[in-house]
Amino acid sequence: MDYEGLLLEIKDKVALLTLNRPRRMNSLTREVAYTYLPRILRELNSDDNVRAVVITGAGSSFCTGADVVELNKGRENGTLQEILEPGSVPIGIFAMDLYNLEKPVICAINGAVAGGGLAIALLCDIRYASDQALFTAAYASRGVAPDCGASFLLPRLIGTAKAFELMYTGDIISAAEAERIGLVNKVVPHDKLMEEVMGLAGRIAAGAPIAMRMTKRSVHAGIMNNLEQQLFLETYAQKHCFNTQDFGEGLKSFLDKRAPTFKGK
Repeated sequence: MDYEGLLLEIKDKVALLTLNRPRRMNSLTREVAYTYLPRILRELNSDDNVRAVVITGAGSSFCTGADVVELNKGRENGTLQEILEPGSVPIGIFAMDLYNLEKPVICAINGAVAGGGLAIALLCDIRYASDQALFTAAYASRGVAPDCGASFLLPRLIGTAKAFELMYTGDIISAAEAERIGLVNKVVPHDKLMEEVMGLAGRIAAGAPIAMRMTKRSVHAGIMNNLEQQLFLETYAQKHCFNTQDFGEGLKSFLDKRAPTFKGK
């Protein structure tokens, strides 16, 4: 399916969402950021046939953030605020839909990533990068502050000091450096990126979806909770899983020494 700047394919319980504006380095228009992307993410969240999501970019870039041509036109004609905050919603509201997507999400970073594109990558659960990928948190160096949740996510992922350094300077770092500082999980040869990511997605999609959902909720809450709060949340999550058919299948398959077949029930 084509959503004017986005492509969606679903196969073998894995949804592949491609940012599809290669001539504009997959930059985000108002329609993509505020209409199409949230709509797709909500559809995926409610689709029981989807057990894992992969996000990548078309062409040689992953995503370079907001479309600067659109932004500049808005600045010149006085409609910038309308472009950035349609209906008085927060800038980058799609971040909430992606962060709250109750399916495992893998980011296949195939090229340049910046601004809101960096935020999209950060919002994913796992990040694999092509050895040709380049990263920048160029906000202050462009005269703006971070958006789309980047100021929330980047310090939690790589530490406050390193996040400040990248955001203040706007330095461009390689995929190898991104892996070294913990920004990405793994760097793979460019021509093997999608093969590696889709293989991982297939393995994850074969897992127990309810357990995956509760795991994701627990990890997200754990960022904010103290230990006691987290123990109560984990207890709730465990009890929820205990009442599923998948839990019984997990136990039985282990005892039978075979691969489990989870049904999401």
